[in-house]
Amino acid sequence: MKNTNQLKRIISKFFVYVLLIIFAIFMMGPFLWLLSVSLMPGKNIFAFPPAILPTFIDFKNYLEVWEYMDFLKYIWNTVIITFLGVTLSLLFSALTAYPLAIFKFKGRNFIFLLLVSTMIIPAAAGLVVNYLTINSMGLINTFTGVVLPTLVSVFNVFLFRQAFMGIPTDIRDSGKMDGASEFRIWGQLMMPMIKPAVAVVGLFEFMANWNSFLWPIIVLNTEKYPLASALSFLNGQFSYNFGWIAAGTVISVLPIIFVFLFTQKYYMEGISGAVKG
Repeated sequence: MKNTNQLKRIISKFFVYVLLIIFAIFMMGPFLWLLSVSLMPGKNIFAFPPAILPTFIDFKNYLEVWEYMDFLKYIWNTVIITFLGVTLSLLFSALTAYPLAIFKFKGRNFIFLLLVSTMIIPAAAGLVVNYLTINSMGLINTFTGVVLPTLVSVFNVFLFRQAFMGIPTDIRDSGKMDGASEFRIWGQLMMPMIKPAVAVVGLFEFMANWNSFLWPIIVLNTEKYPLASALSFLNGQFSYNFGWIAAGTVISVLPIIFVFLFTQKYYMEGISGAVKG
């Protein structure tokens, strides 16, 4: 009887893992196809029926697109935008969430609900207002003008608020008994205890800023484009060369994959903490 139950558990786990592997391959399908196309020679890309796997590995597309585009310049522009976006967003979002989670004042829940209700407004609705604001501040064609409209995200405030609410009140009380200021309690006691939430928000902001496409095109000239916006040059002048477009896109997403691999251990912990509240 014991062996029968153990055999059933093994068979059940086997089917679960098989389904998970199939689902993972299905979800990764677009990226795997893009990677395959980037490694195909030209005749493979336009073959009929379409070839899913390249007949042989060829890095010619990567070499040619790297020589054509000034990747280092666009990557450097992207690094500056991403660094400013991630650091300032973490700072301002955490500072916004802290009083909404810790302080007891009248209207706190109403303010939080008001903030959350703004999430239903599409981002495209704010493009004109953001452009007029940035223009009036003289920040057109600057990296500050790119990151300024996205410094405080309601979603990030929500995640940080839930993380702060999970910290015992004794931590803050001990800091106050030692005479620490509220800002010092926030920075030295509270923030180190919500590292998973910081990692999750940092990952989301890294992805959003690294892949930023439309807003930089509106604000910046072509010399200051980030990598995602600069890839539009390939689509416009070489619309038939899918190999170049695929190779450039793969190069642009590699940093995101590396960052995710470094932060993945905090990802589920941070998300589960936010959901539990």
